[in-house]
Amino acid sequence: MISTFYLPGRVCSTKAIREIAAKTTAPYTMICLKPDIEWVYLGQERMVQVMQMTNATMAYADHFAKIGDAVTQMPVIDYQAGALRDDFDFGAVLLWDSAKLKALVAQMDTDYDYAGLYDLRLRAGQLEHIPEFLYYKVETDTRKSGEKLFDYVDPRNRVVQIEMEACVTAHLKRIGAYLKPGDYQPLPVTDNPYPVTASVIIPCKNRARTIADAIRSALSQKVSAPYSFNVIVVDDNSTDGTAEVIQSIKDDKLVYIAQDKTWHAIGGNWNVAIHDPRCGKYAIQLDSDDTYFDETTVQKFIDAFESGKYGMVIGTYQLTDMAGNTLPPGVIDHKEWTDDNGRNNALRINGLGAPRGFYVPLLRTINYPTTKYGEDYAVGLRISRDWPIGRIYDVVYNCRRWEDNSDANCDVVAMNRNNWYKDRLRTWELNARLK
Repeated sequence: MISTFYLPGRVCSTKAIREIAAKTTAPYTMICLKPDIEWVYLGQERMVQVMQMTNATMAYADHFAKIGDAVTQMPVIDYQAGALRDDFDFGAVLLWDSAKLKALVAQMDTDYDYAGLYDLRLRAGQLEHIPEFLYYKVETDTRKSGEKLFDYVDPRNRVVQIEMEACVTAHLKRIGAYLKPGDYQPLPVTDNPYPVTASVIIPCKNRARTIADAIRSALSQKVSAPYSFNVIVVDDNSTDGTAEVIQSIKDDKLVYIAQDKTWHAIGGNWNVAIHDPRCGKYAIQLDSDDTYFDETTVQKFIDAFESGKYGMVIGTYQLTDMAGNTLPPGVIDHKEWTDDNGRNNALRINGLGAPRGFYVPLLRTINYPTTKYGEDYAVGLRISRDWPIGRIYDVVYNCRRWEDNSDANCDVVAMNRNNWYKDRLRTWELNARLK
């Protein structure tokens, strides 16, 4: 009933997929992305049963990961229309309806070296998640979540990324969600005066150890006349002395906002800052545990905005430890963002880059979602649909990695929640583009 094949990981050629489709002889085709799969009792039979009940194109299941003698539950998430990222985790076993597999492979009209499996599943119909633990896999990647976070923009993977972009772009064209380059809406215009040209926005909660570094980095910026800036710090009910650290820094350019006791999260803190009358025409991001690369960052953002009618400008950052030492993969420049195709490729990747600057009259019409994860991606997707995004390829930001980063060591449940939310954002955005 099942023909089984092994593919060493999700990155594979179209040729390998075609060979599987040609060789399979059973009603169902199982593609294993890891060797040495061990099944729970009747696990394979259960996958077939679900395939028969749902008439799905492909099914995948929750499973266990074996790391040495330890066994960990590894739930995965439901697939949705916006699950377009090429690193979507199906687990190590994909069970395909063989007839549908062969029909899909017959439609594959581009020979990819790396995006073969990605191309296949983008063309597939119903992909059924079975929320039952049906097999064991041996896990060899034991890195923490924070160490895996930047794999998708590692310069060493650039060739793979280019091919994945071509694949998702072809998919968007097939379904009618592709956006042509240069087809933009006009930016909103306002005659209201702004107190400063730019505001550095620093939302924070319980960052007593790092907030002073961030604030001083922002206050040290130099801008040329006639431009000016201030620094808006929004403290969301910190309990570790963060507020006292902020208030100990005396500078006329520093604006301190203490939030009330309702729910705000990072997105809500940004909303309070950009709607404050002291906010400038441009709002520039600085996270509370990071620093700017040097004293020219704000000026470079102002220059970028003044040179073009951008709704958003994205910079380039480097990964460092708390002492400023560079960490791999080093400089993250998000070169996958291009004027021609960046807003289409934005539906494939999990972030648009940092630091981010915004044209405030536009941002005030969009606003941030009131969440503590993915809020920046949501705004970036929305802007990319209708307005141009500028780029700064000089390093302007130090992304400092330490044990208290919010994404440093997420468990699988937290990672699933975060990934599901970003997939949801992409689903909504995809629907808007299809309309």
